[in-house]
Amino acid sequence: MGSGEFLEVDPAELHLPGGRREGANFLKLQRQFSRYGTSSEGMPPLKVSRGNDGKFVINDGVTRATRIARYAPHTTVLVEVIDELNVPVGNLPTVRETL
Repeated sequence: MGSGEFLEVDPAELHLPGGRREGANFLKLQRQFSRYGTSSEGMPPLKVSRGNDGKFVINDGVTRATRIARYAPHTTVLVEVIDELNVPVGNLPTVRETL
């Protein structure tokens, strides 16, 4: 199952899961921004899967990734790779594409 590998990545480069192709829920994003601003301090790692093309897709943390990518560009975040997929995920939209 998951490798439990932890990496620092640019959240704008992460791919969105199929069910969240439109990106973060705007109201949830605004609530997070008003509560946490641009800070990632104390933010739990995003949970991602690695596709067989080496790209990452978000399993948990679309709104957090979008908040940091939008309001603190070029800031990296901690991700935990919890699964290795046998399919490519690079065809899915990235967080950057929904900003």
